[in-house]
Amino acid sequence: MFGFGMEIGIDLGTASVLVYIKDKGIVLQEPSVVSIDTATDEILAVGVEARKMLGRTPGNIQAIRPLKDGVISDYEITERMLRYFIKKTCGRSRLFRPKIIVCVPSGVTGVEKRAVIDATTEAGGGKTYLIEEPVAGAIGAGLDITNADGNMIIDIGGGTTDIAVISLGGIVVSNSIKVAGDKFDDAIIKYMRKAHNILLGERTAEDLKVNIGTAYPRKEAIKMDCRGRDLITGLPKTISVTADEMLEALADPINSIAEAVHYVLEKTPPELASDISNKGIVMTGGGALLYGLNKLIEKRTGIPVYVAEDPISCVAKGTGMSLNHLDVLEKSMMTNPRRKSRRY
Repeated sequence: MFGFGMEIGIDLGTASVLVYIKDKGIVLQEPSVVSIDTATDEILAVGVEARKMLGRTPGNIQAIRPLKDGVISDYEITERMLRYFIKKTCGRSRLFRPKIIVCVPSGVTGVEKRAVIDATTEAGGGKTYLIEEPVAGAIGAGLDITNADGNMIIDIGGGTTDIAVISLGGIVVSNSIKVAGDKFDDAIIKYMRKAHNILLGERTAEDLKVNIGTAYPRKEAIKMDCRGRDLITGLPKTISVTADEMLEALADPINSIAEAVHYVLEKTPPELASDISNKGIVMTGGGALLYGLNKLIEKRTGIPVYVAEDPISCVAKGTGMSLNHLDVLEKSMMTNPRRKSRRY
């Protein structure tokens, strides 16, 4: 049973969901995957257990990622997934619903925002607020966004990369592109198919990205063995892949991110641009961990680029921490109207 006044923050990401409970911190971090039996419409697994089933399920079982490019692509499955995570972290009560703040990409439309609010409310939330990912990421990275200085944040998640200049608690200039961790995986799969005639699964491509993926030439030569299906023989095949090949494979999505950063800097007012030049740019999100990405952007812009401490959880931390500053941030947030509590 959760108590009266419970407040939680949810980082509803394309790749993973993180839940932050006020005064407790991050209490859950699981993949945004749901496994269902298509014959009975019964949910078999959510999160970690469902992710293990990706690419391995029989005909009647489907592992679904209900969010794509940072927005809801399957409303019903998203609502059921949220219900599961809220119940898992908060318990269940018919009397009190927790106050929830959910972060969304900066480029989402009003319709997409309404879908997130409705799904969260249907899943058991009380009053629901939305906060944009760059703002949440900046708060979680420890930046003071309430003063008049300019702060620039690059949040690279699973589905979207959000770049924003923030001042006085709000976004001054922003750009959101649907190029992030998932596109990195896709680029690796395409490269391996073209260069080696081998078809990789999503999880194998992600392993390559995490272990030897690179956006900037490495000093040391490293490689990794991976296993896929030979497109000529149709049989399993193991090959050795180098970091230099990953640099080539990831060139297009990385260039797209660098160009998006350049676009935001071009649109930034001179006074804020001066602040950013002095303080540097901060990167958050799982994509910030890609080797050398900060070095590449620093080389392209001439501005120091820093990776936040624990970048994966910055947005979730910032979402939760913003619960303490709703009076400052509420003007820039979208909320649901007060609704009568109903059975769920």
